[in-house]
Amino acid sequence: MKPLLFSAALLTLALPAPANNWPQTRGPNRDSVSTDAAVPTHWSEKENLKWQLDLPGAGASSPIVWENKVFVTCFSGQKENGDVSGLVRHILCVDKATGKKLWQRDYPTTQKDDDWSGMIREHGYTSNTPVTDGAHVYVHWGKGGVVALDMDGKEVWKATTGSESGRQRWGSSGSPVLWKNLLIVNAADEAQSVIAFDKATGKQAWKQTAGLLEGAFSSPQVLKRADGREDLIFAAPSELWGMNPETGKLRWYAPTGIEGNVAPDPVIQGEDIYVFGGFPSTMRVALKAGDKGEVSSSAMLWQDSQSTYVPTPVYHDGKLYVVSDQGFAWCADAKTGAMIYRERLGGAAAQSGGGGGRRGGGKPFYASPVLIGDKIYAVSRKQGVFILAAKPQFQVLATNFLAGDGTDFNATPAVSDGCLFLRSNKALYCIGK
Repeated sequence: MKPLLFSAALLTLALPAPANNWPQTRGPNRDSVSTDAAVPTHWSEKENLKWQLDLPGAGASSPIVWENKVFVTCFSGQKENGDVSGLVRHILCVDKATGKKLWQRDYPTTQKDDDWSGMIREHGYTSNTPVTDGAHVYVHWGKGGVVALDMDGKEVWKATTGSESGRQRWGSSGSPVLWKNLLIVNAADEAQSVIAFDKATGKQAWKQTAGLLEGAFSSPQVLKRADGREDLIFAAPSELWGMNPETGKLRWYAPTGIEGNVAPDPVIQGEDIYVFGGFPSTMRVALKAGDKGEVSSSAMLWQDSQSTYVPTPVYHDGKLYVVSDQGFAWCADAKTGAMIYRERLGGAAAQSGGGGGRRGGGKPFYASPVLIGDKIYAVSRKQGVFILAAKPQFQVLATNFLAGDGTDFNATPAVSDGCLFLRSNKALYCIGK
């Protein structure tokens, strides 16, 4: 089969960031892993809540942290009749210690966004998590384009990415990533393309376009091979691709059998790659990275039909852990794929509000779990944060609620300096001792 040419979300690479920074989606290495043992395991409005900041709108993007600053995006201006002519996207910079808003920049829509109806209500118009290198913050707004700001909120450059819509009209979700001097953006929804910009100037460095990229919602990873070569890894419907991040050219591809939507990010350990997703049926597969051309079937390590639709699993000590969108906590052997346990979390029934007000979405989890030390923190949309033991025996250690917030928590949290940063459709929270 002739492969499609990439577009999903964006590449990922370990940034040269101090240990207390969380500069992009799912952390410094894009693996949802933190060694910060000081993060609390119990909290409420009266215990270990350092601060709360109400936000001007909803959003599914994760907060990111650089030194003493926290950045978060959100959106407002949508109407219940579907009208988005007044849509505004916002980025806020917040003092990490106090929760004081340092600055806010607002970006009114400049072209027709998808109506506020259907599945876009599940996550909204700011699902792309920003990325920072400590000098600039880069934000992808989907049809709103890309903007680069300095750390004080001054706009450095702005670029367009496209104005189209996928047939499903589910909107943009993949998060941008920095690789060397490039900012790589998943513009699948608005342009059926992946686009790389010079991070200093905003000048387009390369663009790869393919006609059939719908359903590729995951954010890619970077695999660093033993010989030093780096491959841009991303999952699309039916295939896994390895690309040259410098040029966007396809190096290799492997059939996966995962049909329909692919939302979870690929998980990488060495040169083993784990891929998840699918719609209406889910699947998970493991395979060896290729070198060039089509990868042979012998590269497939295992496959199984029990998977996750939105959240990305986390790897720990030879196991894969996740709480699926349907509320099942599961642990699988990464070498064989064998399911070790699969248990529904108590209270995690199929009840969700969606991105900014819709109820009945049916998926109690959207966020990816984060491994902090020997514990897994899994954020549900409405039933609190479940803390599980990161071991092959199912054990719920704690469940924590912020009872005063009845909106959805759609975002994977950030971790920095003993604090857990949660965001809902209402507020940004700092949990810490």
